[in-house]
Amino acid sequence: MFKKILIANRGEIACRVAATAKRLGIQTVAVYSDADRDARHVQACDEAVHIGGPAPRDSYLQWQRILAAAKATGAQAVHPGYGFLSENEAFAQACADAGLVFIGPPPSAILAMGLKAESKRLMEAANVPLVPGYHGADQDPVLLKREAGRIGYPVLIKASAGGGGKGMRAVYNADEFDAALASCKREAINSFGDDAVLIERYVQKPRHIEIQVFGDSHGDCVYLFERDCSVQRRHQKVLEEAPAPGMTPERRAQMGEAAVAAAKAVGYVGAGTVEFIAEQDGRFYFMEMNTRLQVEHPVTEAITGQDLVEWQLRVASGEPLPLKQHELRMHGHAIEARICAENPDAGFLPATGRLDVARWPEHVAFQRGNVRIDAGVREGDAISPFYDSMIAKLIVWGEDRAQALARLDLALRDTHIVGLQTNVAFLRRCAATASFSKADLDTGLIEREKAVLFDQPGLPLRVSAAAVIAHTLAVEGTRQSNDPWSARDGWRLFGSATRRFDLEAGGVHHEVLLSRHHRGGMTLTVESEAIEFAVQSADTETHELFLGADRLRVKTYAQGERVAVFAANGSAVLTEVDLIAHAGDSPSEGGRLTAPMPGKLIAFLAQAGDTVTKGQPLAVMEAMKMEHTISSPRDGKVAELLFSIGDQVGDGAELLKLEA
Repeated sequence: MFKKILIANRGEIACRVAATAKRLGIQTVAVYSDADRDARHVQACDEAVHIGGPAPRDSYLQWQRILAAAKATGAQAVHPGYGFLSENEAFAQACADAGLVFIGPPPSAILAMGLKAESKRLMEAANVPLVPGYHGADQDPVLLKREAGRIGYPVLIKASAGGGGKGMRAVYNADEFDAALASCKREAINSFGDDAVLIERYVQKPRHIEIQVFGDSHGDCVYLFERDCSVQRRHQKVLEEAPAPGMTPERRAQMGEAAVAAAKAVGYVGAGTVEFIAEQDGRFYFMEMNTRLQVEHPVTEAITGQDLVEWQLRVASGEPLPLKQHELRMHGHAIEARICAENPDAGFLPATGRLDVARWPEHVAFQRGNVRIDAGVREGDAISPFYDSMIAKLIVWGEDRAQALARLDLALRDTHIVGLQTNVAFLRRCAATASFSKADLDTGLIEREKAVLFDQPGLPLRVSAAAVIAHTLAVEGTRQSNDPWSARDGWRLFGSATRRFDLEAGGVHHEVLLSRHHRGGMTLTVESEAIEFAVQSADTETHELFLGADRLRVKTYAQGERVAVFAANGSAVLTEVDLIAHAGDSPSEGGRLTAPMPGKLIAFLAQAGDTVTKGQPLAVMEAMKMEHTISSPRDGKVAELLFSIGDQVGDGAELLKLEA
């Protein structure tokens, strides 16, 4: 076994690898960029080496610096995690050339499976089922369009060197093909340095089922069962579970044996995932192989009882696989939810900002448990525009799927993040949909259930307003003096005392009245409705509200005037407005074309002097490794472009001037 390894990654996966290494008594070396100087993964490792600027191309993709750090610190091996250099065969070869063990497959396997078209040819030779498509080297757009017509619409255009949903578009008719192809190629060259694509039949109502495989250097290869990753948005996974609902033992064996055949076809060593697209009737087709550990590996760990990072380390050090195929067992059901900094109601635009509050349910971290949270950030850390938007992975385990679903709902309910937008509420709604709860799964689930997933109201105003007032009263209670004239308890000898609260929710102003009666008791008036009100506060964050006949427990977290409220049936963010302090404020300018997030401007789709219409695409930005198209907020004429292509643009920056 190794004595010291370098972890060539950041965030959650770097912390995950470090946790297993520490348990095994292996020393770890972290690498970090300027943006990650104080990051959690740096603290989790025994040593840390600075490798460059905040952008990945200036740090985590600078493999020469990473190899130099490994040599300087005496590391014997390099764990690439996932993303960045994990599927870069040149880096794997460079590790070997430098006398370092690459904790992953051999470079030849990465190369063979990294190019989708080449991997399809290999799989065909290995008798692994393939979806009909074109995987040729000729990339003439006319030929590609003709092949799409031969295959039959709808088709899927996919970057040959890609993954993670980047450089991928579904095309439903020939009229859409040219624009979709150009977009795919542009995104592919930016993400992977290669704009080659392949065309495949777009399977209707498909399930995304993947098989975890593991090979060793002694010629053995096993599969650790399957994961269902059908719930996706923009071709990226949202919820993953194991085992796949409805999977029969016979089908599991067929898919497992096909996955092992795929791995053996390229001499695979280490952890890998063979991904299949599956029809509702059970037919399945090879899609791709990810030659690394997957983000969703904890659900496999939960049902098998195995530590897959430990398996990686043992296999890379030359040991045989810890278990044979007949020794592997499944128990229970596990589900993983990816908690991301993003706005589901705005097309899942990534969000940036500070984690002012990050509170979790009772859990374990980086190990098996009923509730597990793997996170690479802490409360107070920032989510920057330079890296992936994932904040944490929440994994639950149950004796069966029903228990796992119940634990997932409670864990998401008790996950409180404040300071930036997240998908926590969306995940909870998604897991509660009729489709997911009944295991009616396919990659179109989110679109099918959009009526109950998007643009849903938060907490009722009566509840959120009562919670904000409870918070204010609790804070004032901590500041009480012995001077009765300074008390704000509303005491009156006769009559009642009424206090006005000006609250803003969703851009709408509300006046809420709190009346205290001289004989005791309080009344809350919200939207002209008077409600009996009482509150018991354990502290400034934890309150029990009594609203008429309702009794609710809530949590409140305040940053200045903004108060975030969390309850069992939802959450809300309100602003307690001090009207005097804001008396001089003027309304903000509207109708501008602004950046919805920090990122890089990669294209203007109109020029100064052009007449444009509302909704017309005008600019393309790249943020968090994805392209985002920004459309005109109204009809008008482009007066001036305010940035140059390639410029880094701040959140809310005006991109161009638009005249009426």
